[in-house]
Amino acid sequence: MKTAIKWLTLLVVPFLFMPVQASLPDFTRLVAENHKAVVNISTTKRVERRNFLPRGMDKIPDLENSPFGELFRRFFGEGGEMPEYQDSTSLGSGFIISSDGYILTNNHVVEGADEIVVRLHDRRELLAKVIGVDGRSDIALLKVSAESLPVVNIGTSSNLQVGAWVLAIGSPFGFEHSVTQGIVSAKGRSLPNENYVPFIQTDVAINPGNSGGPLFNLEGKVVGINSQIYSRTGGFMGLSFAIPIEVAMDVVEQLKSKGKVTRGWLGVIIQEVTRELAESFAMEAAHGALVARVLDNSPAAAAEIRVGDIITRFNGQRVSTSTDLPPLVGRIHVDEVAQVEVIRNGKKVQLKVKIGELPEQVQLADAKPKSSIKERNRLAIEVEEVDDKLRQELGLQQAGVLVQKVFKGPAAVSGIRSGDVIVMLDNKAINSVVDFDAIMKTLQKGRSISVLVQRHDGPIFLALKLAEK
Repeated sequence: MKTAIKWLTLLVVPFLFMPVQASLPDFTRLVAENHKAVVNISTTKRVERRNFLPRGMDKIPDLENSPFGELFRRFFGEGGEMPEYQDSTSLGSGFIISSDGYILTNNHVVEGADEIVVRLHDRRELLAKVIGVDGRSDIALLKVSAESLPVVNIGTSSNLQVGAWVLAIGSPFGFEHSVTQGIVSAKGRSLPNENYVPFIQTDVAINPGNSGGPLFNLEGKVVGINSQIYSRTGGFMGLSFAIPIEVAMDVVEQLKSKGKVTRGWLGVIIQEVTRELAESFAMEAAHGALVARVLDNSPAAAAEIRVGDIITRFNGQRVSTSTDLPPLVGRIHVDEVAQVEVIRNGKKVQLKVKIGELPEQVQLADAKPKSSIKERNRLAIEVEEVDDKLRQELGLQQAGVLVQKVFKGPAAVSGIRSGDVIVMLDNKAINSVVDFDAIMKTLQKGRSISVLVQRHDGPIFLALKLAEK
C-alpha cells in the first residue's frame, strides 16, 4: 500500500508544479458590441493640373488652319495651356462619440478635403462637415446629420498598463471593419514635431486607412485613436502609435466650446539629462528636464526659473525625461497656477508659475558669429569676445564667449564646435573672456563639467571632462 502511494505521489506532484498555460482573450463579444460605432471616411480633394503645349509647337505657322489644329487644341488647349482638375481621394477611419452625429478622426485624414463622406455600418453614406481641427494633436471633429447613432464607450488610458491587450477596428487599405489585436508596447512616447502628445505605442497591426480609428481595451472602452505607424516600407512593421483618448476628448471639448484649442505654455527650452550631465549637476541619477533657455517675457521668466535648473516635478507629476514635460504643461489651463520642483545647485527648490498660452510658433534668433579678440585655453579651443550686436541677435542674457577654433582635446570630445557661444561653464555665467579664463582655472580634472552653448538653432547643455593627466 505504501509503495502504491509513493508511486502515486511521484506521478501527481510534478503536475502540481507545471506552469499553467494562459488562454488568449476572446475578442468576439467586444467586436460585436462596438463595430457599429466605427465608420469609414473617404475624402475628395480637387487638384488643379495643367497641360502644356510642347516647346516650339505654338510657333508652327499653319497649325491654326491645319487638319490637326482641333486635335492639338483638344489636348493642349488654347494659348499653350489649359487648366484641368483631377479628384484626389483618400481613405481613413473614425468613430462616433455621440448619437447625434459627432465623429472623431485624425486631422491628416480630412485635411484639405473638399468633400468628406462617412460610411456607416449599415452602408449609409452621409456627408460630413468639419467642426474643428487641431494640427498639434492631429485631431479632427466631424458632424453628420443623423440621430440615434451607435456610439463607443469612452475610457481612459491613464491606468492602461504596458503589456495589456488592445484591439483596433478600422479600414486598412479600404477593407472596412477590419479587426487587429496586440499589446501596449510603451506609453508616453514623444514623436518628432509632436511634443504635446504622449503617444501610446502598440504592436497592433495598423496600416494606411486605419488612421483615425479607435483603440479598445478589453473592457470595450476606447483608450486611444490610432494615428501613426513607424515603417520603412509604408506598411506595418510592429510599431503603431495612438493618441490617448484623454487628449482627444480635451480637444473635442475645446473645439465645441471655443472653436479652437489652447494649451499651457511655460516658456523654456529644455533638453534631456544624460548620465554625464547628471554627474556635472551632482545628481545621483539622470532624470528630469534640463532648462537650456528661459524665453523673455514668459511664465517661466516671471516665476524665476533659471537656466541650469532641472525640472523634476510639475504639478505633482514626476518628470522622468524631458519629453514628459510638454504634455504635462500643455494640458494645464491658461492662467492656472502650477507647482514646479527644480533641482538648483544640487538642492530642491519649489516654485509657482502662472501658466500662459502656447503661441503658434516660438522663434529662436539666428545669427552668424563675428570676430573679436582670440584666446586659447585648457579645453583646446580658441575663444573670442561677443559684441553687443551678436548678443542681441542671439537673444543672450549674458555675452558669453565665441568659439573660433576647436582642436583635439576635451572640448572636441564633448561636442563643442566652431561657432558655438559658451554662455555658462560649470554652472557659472560667462560675460567675457576674462570670466571664462577665471572659471577655467578652478575646474578640477577628472570631473564632469556642464557647458551651456548657444547655437544658431538654439541652446544646448554639453558635458565635458578634463583629463586626469
